[in-house]
Amino acid sequence: MPTKTEGVEPAARGSAWRPGSAKIDVGILGATGAVGQQFIALLANHPWFRVTWLAASERSAGKRYGDLSWRLPTELPEETARLSVEALKAGAGPHLVFSALDSSIAGEAEIEFAQAGHIVVSNSRNHRMDPLVPLLIPEVNPEHLGLLPLQRKVKGWSGAIVTNPNCAAMPLVIVLASLRTYQPKRVLVTTLQGLSGAGYPGVASLDATANVIPYIDGEEQKIETETRKILGRLVADAVELHPVAVSATSTRVPVINGHTESVSVEFEKTVSHEEILAAFRDFSGEPQKLELPSAPQPPIVYHDAPNRPQPRLDVERGGGMVTQVGRLRACAVLGHKFVLLSHNTIRGAAGAAILNAELMAARSLLG
Repeated sequence: MPTKTEGVEPAARGSAWRPGSAKIDVGILGATGAVGQQFIALLANHPWFRVTWLAASERSAGKRYGDLSWRLPTELPEETARLSVEALKAGAGPHLVFSALDSSIAGEAEIEFAQAGHIVVSNSRNHRMDPLVPLLIPEVNPEHLGLLPLQRKVKGWSGAIVTNPNCAAMPLVIVLASLRTYQPKRVLVTTLQGLSGAGYPGVASLDATANVIPYIDGEEQKIETETRKILGRLVADAVELHPVAVSATSTRVPVINGHTESVSVEFEKTVSHEEILAAFRDFSGEPQKLELPSAPQPPIVYHDAPNRPQPRLDVERGGGMVTQVGRLRACAVLGHKFVLLSHNTIRGAAGAAILNAELMAARSLLG
């Protein structure tokens, strides 16, 4: 079984975490990769969680983390640098683990950790569309955490798996959720995705420089399917997929961080330009109400300037957790169109998973 969190009050393990309680120990699976390093950077000085255990592939196991390559502009925390990288062994490490594992190994490994009693909060794609696994955006579908009791009952796990969406689906769903009152019917989206989304070393420089690559393997399907699950309703212990039809085209562009998306939307209900703007600006959710540490305030920022948002100028706003929107205007085909921008390795990856864990802590679901 996972090791208990030494020195942590029962409130941190079995009920809602409260300010003043000892921090909750967490581990990171796939700690040496690009998203794993982003987890470490975002968890440095986190008020609720502390990184005490790192795991990665056999080639890194046994090495001191500080002796491995650190590729982020922020400084590697000293306490993390001193940790040794462990093998991916279910049952070792803390109760709560964040998964940044490559999809080639994440599927089986995450199940093994859930079977061993760990709470696995995953950024990997493998279990996102499993009917019993929450595909969670806390501002959009916190009720999907209601799948966890059924997940444990049906699968027999003593732990659990919770996932966050694909990095390009994430901002699209947040914006569509703000407009749910008007019933989105059809969506056309073209993404311009930053290079960091391909991991490290990522796209070859001769392919990426001064170029647009009009294909990202599997990306379009993720956007089209995950959107419907996240916006769906939890009905009788299952998620009823949202009827919205999504058509996606995904491209890779020479931007380091930030996914920009051009979106056109048709609604079932008539909606004005002013009503859409008000929906963007008024959108909020449970993370904002609970004032969770990673919750952006507000979750959506609208730019009035016609040439914004831009990755270089805007992607780091709100610690990379804000969804930026601009250029709302009429669409001759679907009715309305706009541009959005999101930080793909923060709101689209590690930051999203951390926010998911914060909501679970606030809802007493980490015990």
